[in-house]
Amino acid sequence: MAFWSDPFTMDEPKRVYRWILLMGGVPQWIIKKVKKPSFEVSSTEHKYLNHTFYYPGRVTYETTSVTLVDPVAPDASWTMMEILRHSGYNIPDDANDLNTISKAKATRSLGLVTIKQLDPDGGAVDAFDLINAWVHKVDFGELDYENDTLVDITLDLRYDFAQMITHGAAVEGLPFGGTPGP
Repeated sequence: MAFWSDPFTMDEPKRVYRWILLMGGVPQWIIKKVKKPSFEVSSTEHKYLNHTFYYPGRVTYETTSVTLVDPVAPDASWTMMEILRHSGYNIPDDANDLNTISKAKATRSLGLVTIKQLDPDGGAVDAFDLINAWVHKVDFGELDYENDTLVDITLDLRYDFAQMITHGAAVEGLPFGGTPGP
């Protein structure tokens, strides 16, 4: 019998609809979609005679996008503006207001951002903590007389790195029981 058809040997696979996002001041039920963290490892090349050799370089994490529905109450648009204000931005109506945005204020306004994937019983399978996350971009959506869908807000979060916490099977050693190279 193949492993995928034996209900006693296969664990439940992760599903794209079993998750929650914890982000300061934003109710979980208005969050429609989140992109999991992604990273890229730069490379440096070294040329020698007729050959080119590549070496891994720095790790850069990409922004993560979040889509919210914008309810009347709680007002998600207002929440985004409050997060911006708590980051240090004020509308320039007073020449003596010298307050500016800082990384400390911007990350504090969101708190720890955590993406949790859930099992069928609602328990955490794994989680990504976005370390030092702050709102990089907000798009308040589009209004259209010819459409009857909900208003969405899309935001991009910038962060320094993602830390993964697993609650599933043991992850000691290499992934999938591999063996180290030479």
